[in-house]
Amino acid sequence: MITVWEPALAYGAATVPSPTGGLQPGAIDVGQAQEIEEELHARATRLAEEGADLARTAGLEAEAAPVAGEADAADSIAALAHERAAAAIVIGSRGLSGLRARLEGSTSSKVLKRAPCPVLVVHED
Repeated sequence: MITVWEPALAYGAATVPSPTGGLQPGAIDVGQAQEIEEELHARATRLAEEGADLARTAGLEAEAAPVAGEADAADSIAALAHERAAAAIVIGSRGLSGLRARLEGSTSSKVLKRAPCPVLVVHED
C-alpha cells in the first residue's frame, strides 16, 4: 500500500496577503512546521499500514510504503511499482469532474498512463 505525502508542505503553505494583491511568502514558525511535517508523515504511515492490513486480510500479498513525493504523486507511485516489480496497482479515484479535473488532473489517470503494470481504479462509490 503506497501513500504519497508531500514533504515541506507546511513550509510552502505560509503565505500572507501582498500589498499589491494576491499572496506572498510569510513568516514560518519552524517548530510548528516541523510538527506538521511529522504529523503528515505519521498519517501517511498509518494509512499505508491500514491499507496493507486490509489487503492482507483479503488474502493478498501487501506491504506498507509511505513515500515522500518530491514531484507528482503519480510519478512516485509508478516509480515505486517499477522498483518493486509490482504485479498490479490498485488506486482510488475521487471522481473529480469538469474544470477542476482539467486543471488539477487526475492522479489515477496519470498512473494509468505511467504504470509499468496493470492498474485497477476503484471509484469512491
